[in-house]
Parts: sequence; C-alpha cells; structure tokens
Amino acid sequence: MKLDILAFGAHPDDVELGCSATLAKEINNRKKVGIVDLTRGELGTRGTAAIRDEEAKAAARILGVEVRHNLGFRDGFFQNTEEHQMDIIKLLRKHRPEVVFCNAVEDRHIDHGKGASLVADACFLSGLRKIETQYEGEDQQAWRPKAVYHYIQWKNLEPDFVIDVSGFIEKKMEAVKAYSSQFYSPQSKEPVTPISTDNFLESIVYRARDLGRLIGTDYGEGFTVTRLIAVDSVFDLK
Repeated sequence: MKLDILAFGAHPDDVELGCSATLAKEINNRKKVGIVDLTRGELGTRGTAAIRDEEAKAAARILGVEVRHNLGFRDGFFQNTEEHQMDIIKLLRKHRPEVVFCNAVEDRHIDHGKGASLVADACFLSGLRKIETQYEGEDQQAWRPKAVYHYIQWKNLEPDFVIDVSGFIEKKMEAVKAYSSQFYSPQSKEPVTPISTDNFLESIVYRARDLGRLIGTDYGEGFTVTRLIAVDSVFDLK
C-alpha cells in the first residue's frame, strides 16, 4: 500500500505525542498515513511491552491510520547500523511515502536523537538503486521520500515551521490517552515518571496552544528540518 505520510517513533506513543494532530488533520484530508514504532518500549518504567502493544493498536484505531508496524529494535540500545537501516528501507520501499515524520533531533531520551538520525539516514539510502532489497519474497524498487520532518518532543526546540492543527487537538489527546499505562491517572499505583504527571499531560495542550498563538491560530504542532524546504512560489509561504 502506497502511503502519503509514514511517521516513525522510537517508542510507541512518540508519534502520538509529537505529531498526531497533524496526522489526524491529513487523514481528514483523505491522505493515507502509517506509523512505524522502532521498539516496543520494553524498558519503560510503567506498563509492559504487551500492554503498550495493545495501547498502540488502540491509538492507531483512534487516528484512523492505514497501517502500524513495530520493528522490534532493542529499546534503549538500538543503534544507527546497516541492519537497522535495511529494515527501515524495506518499509520505505513497501509504502513509498511522500513525507516522513520522525523523532526530535535532540531530546531528553537518548533513543529520540538516535531514532531521528537512523530514520533520516535510511530515507536517503532507500533512494539508492544499487542497494537491493526484498519484502515478502518480492524485489523492491528504490524510493526516497520527498521530505523528512522532525517533530518536537520533550525539549522546547525552536520549530522551523508550525502546522495549524486547530480542530484536531481533541483527537490527538484521545490518541495519547490510549496509552493509559504511561500517562497521568490518579488511580495508578505505578511509579511516577516525568511523563506520568498531570502537568505533562496538560503541557501537550498548552504547548500546542502556544505554537498556535505564534502563527495566529488556536493550536499548532512544530517541526524542524535538516534540509532546506523548497517552494515554487513565495505565495506558498504564509
């Protein structure tokens, strides 16, 4: 299945936290969207890998994505290696996305920066026809996404552009809260983590509101780029 957008996250819930309002907006615009989780988040303080598997499925249903894959890399220990790049290249060539979203280039969790560089490198390599791959027994053709954008996570990185997601923040929060093992619940007996506080849950909304303020809308999601964005006309910029 060809997709318009393929969003990667080092852990289940990274995509939901970073860019799910944008995904919900594009799905509403009839774009085909998929999600790839690099790990099962098995080192997370709260919950288990099995619980997070089910939460990821629930979040995917809420957003309405076409497909969701989990590559099963080692949480905390995966590296930007040829083996991992090849696994990602196979999915890029299978789904042939125009746009890729991936982790923040710098963040509190070490997997986020590693995930960002791993996916970005795989996107480049996927366009090299002399790298031969097969998926489910069939030869694949080279494919390079037109753009790779990095969503913002824990750190307040300065965005290179902000997408107006007004009208979709409720869908984002519904998808985030599907991960009930990870986020704030007054009934939870699990250990407190930086992302399990009420303040963190509220910060998702007030960050989106503040980014929206900067662009004159109700809510926004910010992204950074490592390569210049090309436009046909100055009037494509707002």
